[in-house]
Parts: sequence; structure tokens; C-alpha cells
Amino acid sequence: MIVVMKFGASDQEVAGVIKRIHDTGLAEHLSQGVEHTIIGVVGQTFPELRDMLEEMSGVEEVIPVSKPYKLCSREFHPPDTIIKVGGVTIGGNDIVVIAGPCAVESEEQLFKTARAVKAAGATILRGGAFKPSTSPYQFRGLGKQGLELLAQVRKETGLPIVTEVMSVSEVALVAKYADIIQLGARNMQNFSLLEAVGKIGKPIMLKRGLSATIQEWLLAAEYILAQGHEQLMLCERGIRTFETATRNTMDISAIPLIEKVSHLPIIADPSHGTGKWYLVAPLALAAVAAGADGVMVEVHPDPDTALKDGAQSLNFDNFRRLMSQLKPVAKGIGRRLATLPVEKS
Repeated sequence: MIVVMKFGASDQEVAGVIKRIHDTGLAEHLSQGVEHTIIGVVGQTFPELRDMLEEMSGVEEVIPVSKPYKLCSREFHPPDTIIKVGGVTIGGNDIVVIAGPCAVESEEQLFKTARAVKAAGATILRGGAFKPSTSPYQFRGLGKQGLELLAQVRKETGLPIVTEVMSVSEVALVAKYADIIQLGARNMQNFSLLEAVGKIGKPIMLKRGLSATIQEWLLAAEYILAQGHEQLMLCERGIRTFETATRNTMDISAIPLIEKVSHLPIIADPSHGTGKWYLVAPLALAAVAAGADGVMVEVHPDPDTALKDGAQSLNFDNFRRLMSQLKPVAKGIGRRLATLPVEKS
């Protein structure tokens, strides 16, 4: 349920509506725009509440919301959510490029990659310290050592860090090092973990589950927002279908659809979306053209020797080529690639 206040409604009238909502045992989500103030009613509403609120001073109308997700919907929060991390803006006119290795393997590999992607124009560094693997015999990350290496490379390059958390017990540790906490596809419906990261004041990236519908994805986002967290972005990384020619089926249509129904920024991950390095650039370009707020790609000094996901990783030359291709696409839709803030001498 959404309460739309009249143009020029006073702070006292807004406060009165919020008090009435609280008195019925519900919570509110306040969104103040230039022309209207919108109050979202959060919780299990009842039919009589609509009439009760419409009669209050300053209320223009009360609109029922049919969607099961509330806090991440455009109806509750019409303006785009803008997230700022390390001087980089996610959402709005800028398009961020997040790049780096799937897994942190060594100091040399990480620093070499970070320097290369920064020189090419990337604005955020990705790197996994804790890695989920289908097989228990595959490389599963360096753990805390990997987080420490990420912190060192951030200090040298100035690149904000996004890295994955896999369990509730690791949330505090990962939050200590990460600028953006990533929730992977396998944990999209790990509801205890969603609630735990929602209580941490760090930006969060929520990847779409392997076979998740758009509604299931947004309801998972709702778990995080319900904790009072607002710095949340979504990541489309492909879904599992009948097709076997690619690792996943990259759902480009999800990007404009999410932007239609939700205010949350959306990032595209064509590396996991395709599983093949030569498909990463075409899908990254398509994602930007479709309206993505950023792309996240895997980059490795020598993909043939990578311990994780070498087949979908770009080498440095291919990443530089992709960056040069992204600029005109962004310009063609009236946007631009984000840049790191200028360091003060």
C-alpha cells in the first residue's frame, strides 16, 4: 500500500500519517520527491486501512500494491537508488566497470591484474577470497589471506573492492575488508545470510540465482532491504536453461525489466552469463545498450593457467579492447563510463 501526499503537504501531516501507520503495528518507507511525498506501508495490511489513511489531512490518495515485493519496487521508491563507494557512483548516468580475477590466487596475480584493469579504465576490482565450487576438490579460495591481499591492492591502486561472502559466520570478516559485499547465485535464497548482510552498513551486490525468476530475485532483495539497508544493487549473471552451448543463458531482457519495476541499480556479469571468453564482450556491449548500470567481467594475466573459470576470463589485451568498445556504446545511449576520482597530491 502506498500513501501519496498532496503537493505541499506539511511535515506535520506527513508525521501524522506515519504515526497512524505505526499505531496499526506496521512500518513505513518514506520517499520524498520534488512534487510528491510517498509513504510506503510495510507489513501485512488490511482493507480498512486504505479508507482510514485516505481521510487523513494532507493525503491525496492511497494506492494498493499488488506485487509481493514492496521496498525494492518503483511504486514504493520512484527515484533510482544511487550508491557511492570509494568515490565511484553506481546508478545514475555513469556506467561502472568491475573487473578482476574470479579468485585471488597469489599476490603477483592479483597486483598484476589490478594494475592492468585500472590502467584500462576499470573503476572497481573484483576478486574472490572465498569461492563456492561445484566440486569439493576444486580451488576454493585463499580465505582471509585473500582478503588481506585485496586490502593491500586497494591501498596501492585506489580501486574499491567487491568480494563474496558465503556464510553468516564470515560476514563480519568480509565486511572488514570489502567495499561491496557480494552474495553469489548459490546464496540468493540463503535467507539467514541475506538478513545478516542487511544489518551491515556496506553496499551489497545480490546475484540472481541459477534458476531464479525475477520475482524470486526481487523477494530475496526484499529480505535485505527489510533490515533497513538501502545500498543494494542487483547482478544478472545468467540463468540455467535447457541450452548447453553456453555455461548459462544471459538474460539481457532482465536488465530493462528490472529497471521498469525496481529502483535498484543492476549490474551485468557476462563472464558467468556465457562461460566463454569470446562471448563476454558482445554480451557486455548488449547489456550496456539495454541499460545496465555496470558490467562485471573476469580478467586474468594468463587465463589458461587460472585456478578458477579461466575459460570465461579475458586476458589484458582483450579487456583493453572491450573498454574501448564500451565507450561509444555508452555515449550512444547518453551515458558515460565511470572514472575514479582524481587523487589529490
